[in-house]
Amino acid sequence: MLMPSILQAGGVKVKPLLLRSGHWFNISALNDIDIHTAVSILREQYAAWKKPAVSIVAQCERNPYKVLVSCIISLRTKDEVTAKASERLFARAENPADMAELSIDEIASLIYPAGFYRNKSEQINEISRRLVSDYGSTVPEEIDELLVFKGVGRKTANLVLTLGFGKQGICVDTHVHRICNRWGYISTKSPEESEKMLRKKLPAEYWIPINDLLVAFGQNICHPVSPRCTVCRLSGLCSRVGVTVSR
Repeated sequence: MLMPSILQAGGVKVKPLLLRSGHWFNISALNDIDIHTAVSILREQYAAWKKPAVSIVAQCERNPYKVLVSCIISLRTKDEVTAKASERLFARAENPADMAELSIDEIASLIYPAGFYRNKSEQINEISRRLVSDYGSTVPEEIDELLVFKGVGRKTANLVLTLGFGKQGICVDTHVHRICNRWGYISTKSPEESEKMLRKKLPAEYWIPINDLLVAFGQNICHPVSPRCTVCRLSGLCSRVGVTVSR
């Protein structure tokens, strides 16, 4: 149901409102003021949601190497599997030198049943060996250097910078890309485009926490298909771009 624009006292126009899920809200895209409200609500709810596995690793110990390895394990793998696989692997080797001593088969058996565990074991082995031989067993702090390693994309590199080193960066995975576009906050076609746009638009204070917040939000409420809009506290801010079915 659409409420047309009306004139308030003083001739100030009110933008059209749409009635959706019992809420009246502005049909224009989420704006720079709304993003502060959105993040505030997400932070309130975050405590009740299951945390991303990589974030748990980082919170327990800010260790860039562990964040890097956990990120590699996490790709296309459920968080509960990532958490257990990381725990098993780090119990055997928690630094590049010790990891380089393990065979690819040993690493594979420790991270199984992570998705593509054989390919990931080869990547972890190769990265660990290069860190030892070329970087003195220290993970580099620059995104361009991280991207040189096999299996490390922008998502992983940004997570290492933000969660491992506490440096400014925006990690844009499928959740961040999908939700920011669904809100109408940005309009992009790929996570890479979304990262560039968010670097221009998102307040710097939210660069580091946005990934954790939106991954948890995406896993618990704002699902890729049939999001839970009726229970979402952000429904009054969201443009629901591309949403055809919801709960």
